Amino acid sequence: CAAVLFTGKANCPYYAKAELLADYLQTNLPNFRVHKITQHPDKWEQWLHDICETNGWEHRQCPIIWRELLDRGGKGQLLGGLNDFLEYAQQYYGITSMMLSEEMLDIAEENLQAHLEIVKEDEEIKSIIKPMQIWITSASVPLCYHLIPLLANGEVFGMTTEINIHLLDTDQFKEILRSIVMEAEDMAFPLLRSISEHTKLDQAFIDADIIIVLDDVLLNLEVQSLENYIREVSEICQVYAPLIEKNAKNEVKVISSGKTFANLKATMLRTYGPSIRPENIIAVATSWESAAKAMLARKLNTNTAGVKDVIVWGNITGSNYIDLSHAKLYGYDCAIWGPPNFQRPLLNMIYDSEWIHSEFLPAQSTLSSRVSRCTGMLPAHAVATVLRYWYHGSPSGEIISVGILSEGQFCIPEGITCSMPVRFQNGNWEVMTELEINETTQKVLGRLSHELVQ
Repeated sequence: CAAVLFTGKANCPYYAKAELLADYLQTNLPNFRVHKITQHPDKWEQWLHDICETNGWEHRQCPIIWRELLDRGGKGQLLGGLNDFLEYAQQYYGITSMMLSEEMLDIAEENLQAHLEIVKEDEEIKSIIKPMQIWITSASVPLCYHLIPLLANGEVFGMTTEINIHLLDTDQFKEILRSIVMEAEDMAFPLLRSISEHTKLDQAFIDADIIIVLDDVLLNLEVQSLENYIREVSEICQVYAPLIEKNAKNEVKVISSGKTFANLKATMLRTYGPSIRPENIIAVATSWESAAKAMLARKLNTNTAGVKDVIVWGNITGSNYIDLSHAKLYGYDCAIWGPPNFQRPLLNMIYDSEWIHSEFLPAQSTLSSRVSRCTGMLPAHAVATVLRYWYHGSPSGEIISVGILSEGQFCIPEGITCSMPVRFQNGNWEVMTELEINETTQKVLGRLSHELVQ
């Protein structure tokens, strides 16, 4: 009993002809066995060189075919290329191939497409098995402490995706990082393959799939000017961005969060890391959305989860505008009831319209204080929610506010990071440019855009 091994380029017509003849022999001869190794055209030359060098063969064409005698050890017996195999089949079995050139080309094209599909499936399987690499900067902050369980419990990336978490901070916070690592390990999350602390910058972001930037500066304008704080943020990003370009994966996703300068950090990372895909750097506005929804829910005496489509425009951690013109209310206890998907325009349900202008909109400073005082649960939930939407899609029809690089949508100047309404689907996001913007919102956007440009 002998096995014949075939190797060739997926798009090679001679390989296609030899392969088809071998399949025929295997089907019709009881002791004839075939093993095929299809190579991508880009990898063929190197593979051929290596196999010939290993076995001491001289062969330079596609395909290469050899016999392995199953009852003996040692290297295989080289048969050669297509013509050698045709002669072998004719001599030993009295069978030859009458395949035409046109047929050979068609089958070669089919082989290439099938090979590419198999490679893609293998990569998808490997991506499931291989843990996702998540890096968190300034990881000693409370937000990180609350974020780790949300990332590790399977709800963000799915119950089949294992993760490795890397905590990055300076030497002075090494003990805090070590404590977080020990506690996370003690919790024995099934999907948390490993968690580690890092204080050496040159090794930061190695193989990163996701980077969550939590670095903040503590604003005190009595101590130093706003320009100095902006310079401090810029210097941080000037260090991170080249490291991301050098060490992270090409498709790395970068999330800017924290209490200060969320938009600016996203902008600076793009500026100093021009090879990072600009659409893969976003700033999270979900904390503001959630705080605004909670304030509205208290006014209406309803569940916060029933308030949808509140839009945050502008500078997330600076001058922003909470837009209720598209906001909807679900599950509201009133005279008219409907199925779970029944919704009412939120502004129609707030009968005290003066409250919007006298308390809600002026209360954005109150909202800002509320968000900035959060100990970590709310912003951690915001980051986890945006990541879940990014990987699995946001609820159909629902508006999500995200700080992204403007391309001129809604007349916002190009090149600045501005929070605006998006939807997530198929691993990407897109701006909901179909939304109609009223005159009041358009005027506010003009002012907010000017401030962001400054």
